[in-house]
Amino acid sequence: MRQASISPYLAEHAAIEGHAQLALVSLFVTPYEAPALIISECQRGILDADRSVSSGLAEQAAARRIVPRIGALADAFRERGLPVIHCIIEHRPDQAGMLPNSYLGVMALRGRSMQAGTTDVDIPAELGPRPLDFVSSRATGLTAFYGTDLDATLRLNGVRTLILVGVSTNLALPGLAVEAVNRGYDVVLAEDCTAGSSVEAHEFQVANQLKLLARISSAEEIATRLP
Repeated sequence: MRQASISPYLAEHAAIEGHAQLALVSLFVTPYEAPALIISECQRGILDADRSVSSGLAEQAAARRIVPRIGALADAFRERGLPVIHCIIEHRPDQAGMLPNSYLGVMALRGRSMQAGTTDVDIPAELGPRPLDFVSSRATGLTAFYGTDLDATLRLNGVRTLILVGVSTNLALPGLAVEAVNRGYDVVLAEDCTAGSSVEAHEFQVANQLKLLARISSAEEIATRLP
């Protein structure tokens, strides 16, 4: 824990004015323990309005300007030598392993979307991947840990805290958070770097599910707590 320099007078004055919490924050700034940035499903086949599998999600991601905000946060991680991991969907062209056992599965099979080798799976240039970034690809399933090397990548790099950004707060991010907690990681959600299929869906998921699994924060606050 880092102790900042602050005079006893300022701390006492803040408390007297009813800002005891502010005084505490000023006294101590706790860096995250071994953090990594996890960028969920930020791909053209999801974010580009003219090709997205979810028009509402593409609209919300654009309206909330999550891509430039994620890009800036990713650069902050890279500048400190911290891992940046892109978790992407990349179905096999022959659709092997894909099953019509969910609505999303049925739609992916019918639309033949998010297939390896197509523009759908590309990551926006603003986000990378940069040379030292990691890319964790999954061909089946609905969440980032399923059938991928994500957990091994995190553990081999000594990661303890996952900072989640990207899409969507409907399913992928809650699923990722549950699986991370089950594996013993601490989880932080950069709320202003995420989006759902609608304003209502996003707000409901953050308030009723994600806050039970992760600390809800902002890109600006997270950047101040990087080691």
